[in-house]
Amino acid sequence: MTTIQILWVDDEIDLLKPHILFLERKNYEVTRCTNGADAINLVDDKNFDIVFLDENMPGLSGLATLSEIKQKQPNLPIVMITKSEEEYIMEEAIGSKITDYLIKPVNPNQILLTLKKNLDHSRLVSEKTTSNYQQEFRKITMDLAMVNSYEDWIDLYKKLIHWELELENISDPGMLGILESQKQEANTQFFKFIKKNYADFLTAHNKPTFSHTLFKDYIAPELSKKQGVLWVIVDNLRYDQYRILEPIINNHYKKEEEHSYFSILPTATQYARNAIFSGLMPSEMEKKHPNLWKNDTDEGGMNLFENEFLTAQIKRLGLDIKHEYYKITSLKNGKELADNYNGTKQNNLTAVVYNFVDILSHSKTEMEVIKELAGDDKAYRSLTLSWFKNSPLFEIIQKAQLLGQKLIITTDHGTINCKTPSKVIGDKNISSNLRYKTGRSISYEEKDVYAVRNPKDIFLPTIAMNSPFIFAKENLFFAYPNNFNHFVKYYKNSYQHGGISLEEVIIPCVIYSPK
Repeated sequence: MTTIQILWVDDEIDLLKPHILFLERKNYEVTRCTNGADAINLVDDKNFDIVFLDENMPGLSGLATLSEIKQKQPNLPIVMITKSEEEYIMEEAIGSKITDYLIKPVNPNQILLTLKKNLDHSRLVSEKTTSNYQQEFRKITMDLAMVNSYEDWIDLYKKLIHWELELENISDPGMLGILESQKQEANTQFFKFIKKNYADFLTAHNKPTFSHTLFKDYIAPELSKKQGVLWVIVDNLRYDQYRILEPIINNHYKKEEEHSYFSILPTATQYARNAIFSGLMPSEMEKKHPNLWKNDTDEGGMNLFENEFLTAQIKRLGLDIKHEYYKITSLKNGKELADNYNGTKQNNLTAVVYNFVDILSHSKTEMEVIKELAGDDKAYRSLTLSWFKNSPLFEIIQKAQLLGQKLIITTDHGTINCKTPSKVIGDKNISSNLRYKTGRSISYEEKDVYAVRNPKDIFLPTIAMNSPFIFAKENLFFAYPNNFNHFVKYYKNSYQHGGISLEEVIIPCVIYSPK
């Protein structure tokens, strides 16, 4: 095991001999130094793991020495030690990216704790996280055997995501593999749950909030004449992706409520997002707004009338509010709204649809860019975080905070990384989505799908006689027998939506107030 190298800089270093002997007995190697100039030279000559730096020294001060060392070794951990409790010194040191800050007199155990916290942190966290998950594994396994309500599924999915994010930070392939197996089993059971209960849920009294009730349940109660609301609908934003954006949003907003709701089937934009804005299920949209609703086989864009649907829902609910609707499908659109966002301050509701996947992939129908950059969920989350931090959407959110507006963040559905092909056959008018199909004379593998032979049973339009809907389970995607191998190679490991998985169905709606 390599010995940890410590540089301790203090003009009264001889008084610290007991501390240094204590560390040396713990197998740390300590290089002593009495002034800032020598410390800077030592950092040039030797690879130290950490520096203890006295703030109040004659000649070059601790803060000046800190600045010089950071220029040479920006990633070298430096612990500032000082007699002073003056706030400006703390702020100067923290602003210069110190690792820790200790007030004299320090005792040896304080020093040891700082070393453990900053040099052995990863190992200690890894061991504790692994141990905690091993205990939780058994509980999750038991929960999977007993889960029987939509509330239970929301809790279980959140628990799985919590551990996925925890284990991701320690990079333990073994533990991540075990968790992935649990997620797969959970999706197998969730598919059975949805297949058994979905049709009944749509008419039951005790049911989850679905896409078509989202606005009435969670958005409308937040609207008032006194405070504007920015309602952001980010397409394809899964719960795990929201979780990694949350710390950034928390810098500007305080979370009031976090809800999880269920996307309707198909978990696809034309169905789920139109349902959000209209407050209606697809067959109801087709009946009430035949001029606005488009089926899979119709020509033209499927989500061109979201504002019209929203306006009709606001009127139907008797809400006396001023609202505006924006759809962002390009970086240019986003920058224009960010630049002019102050113009929304008179609105009671500003609804912004942000098509981040379209912007990310530069493609409406294919996701090759995402497939290249995000080969797994961890990479996909990282890509989402990088996009968000540099996006006009983040600027829009910051401007909304300055205007004192509330913030509601949600999505229309999630996505899943598709791994396994399932053969399907249909006529030339069969819908093109890889996770659900509708059309005449569809042949499919019964075990791979939730098949609804009469779409009206789940409030979906019937495109033609004998046109069922089928929804893929777990991480399957549909492939045609013709040119099967090429098709599978092209779409395997791509992110798709439209079917039944925890990732696609259970999605966030979070309400914030400005800080």
